[in-house]
Amino acid sequence: MLALFASVAVFAQSEKDQPYVTKNFTNASLKELSVETSGGSISVTGGQGAGFKVDMYVRPNNWNGKSDLTKEEIEDRLEDYDILIGTEGNRVVATAKRKNNIKWNDKTSVSIAFKVTTPRNVATYLKTSGGSIHIASLTGEQNFSTSGGSLKINDLDGAIQGRTSGGSIEVMHCRNNIELHTSGGSIKADDLKGNIELKTSGGSIELNNMDGEIYAHTSGGSVRGENISGALNTGTSGGSVRLANVSGSLKANTSAGSIEVELSKLGKYVELSSSAGSVRVTMPLDKGVDLNLKGNRVSIPLKNFDGQAEKDFVRGRMNGGGIPVTLSASAGSVYVNQ
Repeated sequence: MLALFASVAVFAQSEKDQPYVTKNFTNASLKELSVETSGGSISVTGGQGAGFKVDMYVRPNNWNGKSDLTKEEIEDRLEDYDILIGTEGNRVVATAKRKNNIKWNDKTSVSIAFKVTTPRNVATYLKTSGGSIHIASLTGEQNFSTSGGSLKINDLDGAIQGRTSGGSIEVMHCRNNIELHTSGGSIKADDLKGNIELKTSGGSIELNNMDGEIYAHTSGGSVRGENISGALNTGTSGGSVRLANVSGSLKANTSAGSIEVELSKLGKYVELSSSAGSVRVTMPLDKGVDLNLKGNRVSIPLKNFDGQAEKDFVRGRMNGGGIPVTLSASAGSVYVNQ
């Protein structure tokens, strides 16, 4: 490990938007990046050339009205931290951790953030306890987490795992295996393809231009989506579900709202259920389907139908049967092409 002060560093002037330290690494064997900080944000952008550039920013982390620090004040406060920026094997490492024997002090603590530019084909491990994470333009395995900030992800291709305990997630233009979880924020996803898992315990989900095996669930908000193909499994315990231009297999449920879905092409199944609202679906009815519909009222145009149809349920086969279509509204009505 190369220690922070063992090589040339560029110290910023008084401007707070400039890095306190900048270090460059140009060895072609470097293929991984590890960044960890206990109180600041992390930003990583790939595709920026052949080498790594690590910028470290130091800002006050207290509420006494002080928005900037002098070089001497920074150096004094950094005495409470273990800081390393260097290499280990084929990995670039940047860490900033409070020393074990130093107690937290709001008046002298600092926020230490890292901004890194890398080649595109780089695997990452990123962790912060008190800031957001921005990661973009990388190919490979990406693993990142924060306990107190948001995630912003753009243009990744590979195995992606991201976690936040207290912020929102915004992800776009990503491919392959995508797994993103938050315990306290919304999720906005656009232009994703692959095996996708999106989960939140406290916010809404917005899905646009998705293709693949998609799992998207929330415990505390609504679900909205448009232009989705493949297989979608989605649901909420605290809101409605609204989906447009869905092409493929679909499973959706809600415990506290209604469901409105526009299916442009059927997949292997359709399964929609609501415990507290109506279910309204627009879908092609020219294929063979097995219908199992129930609600306070069920309304569907039946043609080439063999089965039983009553006011509150429809069970049977249309066009000879085939694709299972199950629609259920425990406290509302079911409407198909109405």
